[in-house]
Amino acid sequence: MYTQSFTTDTTTLKSVERSSAEDAAKMAVFDTKIDADGRIEPQDFMPEAYRKTLVRQISQHAHSEIVGMLPEGNWILRAPSLKRKAILIAKVQDEGGHGLYLYSAAETLGTSRDELLDALHTGKAKYSSIFNYPTLTWADIGVIGWLVDGAAIMNQIPLCRCSYGPYARAMVRICKEESFHQRQGYEALLTMMKGSQAQRDMVQDAVNRWWWKCLAMFGPPDSDSPHSVQGMRWGIKRISNDDLRQKFVDATVPQAEVLGVSLPDPDLKWNETRGHYDYGQIDWDEFWQTVNGHGPCNRERLATRVRAHNNGQWVRDAALAYAEKQRQRAMKEAA
Repeated sequence: MYTQSFTTDTTTLKSVERSSAEDAAKMAVFDTKIDADGRIEPQDFMPEAYRKTLVRQISQHAHSEIVGMLPEGNWILRAPSLKRKAILIAKVQDEGGHGLYLYSAAETLGTSRDELLDALHTGKAKYSSIFNYPTLTWADIGVIGWLVDGAAIMNQIPLCRCSYGPYARAMVRICKEESFHQRQGYEALLTMMKGSQAQRDMVQDAVNRWWWKCLAMFGPPDSDSPHSVQGMRWGIKRISNDDLRQKFVDATVPQAEVLGVSLPDPDLKWNETRGHYDYGQIDWDEFWQTVNGHGPCNRERLATRVRAHNNGQWVRDAALAYAEKQRQRAMKEAA
């Protein structure tokens, strides 16, 4: 068997050479599209590393959307008015739709939805660390809209120009809907800030608890982010983690002033030389602990998600049975 590595079969050698030449030509076309800021479509050639990077990023994004429904879903029955209940129901529905768009985009890369969900439910796949924290008061729902969705928009708008076509097109609609989520959260907080002192204290407490977690949402510093450089080279990622974080801080400070809340960072101040706000150190130990499954609600969130998936099996079975019935009926009519 060892002699196979010394084969002198000229037919095999020519086949390998031809295959290598074809791959090199396809890679050259791919690189040309990337360099020209073009779009890669599902039927186009793409390096396996590019495909895997997209599957990892899109699936994590999709998982974050559907797990993100859980902390807000807990407050639908406890919303303070019918108006707030209707708004929150609509928002949670939107998040489910976002997950659908993204899972569909990931499927165009050859990975089935069952595989993606299995990775989530078994703990192999990650989702945004921000959804592993509890929502203690109604003000948390407003702060999630203002800060969490605000950070998401900052991160997601550049993805509308992602080099992979299905992902970029899905992000256009997602960003439009997320902008409404951010505005409704901010409006809910403005209403509370015009209310009683207890309501204002509730808002400030929620801001104190969520601010640093939102800054960590953008991911580790560029120096500790192994995928950023290659992702930016391929046009999957457009702006680095640190630059996105800075843009978010710069945009949020004036909003906080209008709202009338203080951001819990004694080091937060305007830097005239840089033309940006300086801010303090993020607790990356807490971030990594939560990402690795040891946050306050990691187990609860995953268990709830798995239970909901299992409880919905009968719906999926019914849909498949109906589709098969329709297929058979169409075949009979065509016969």
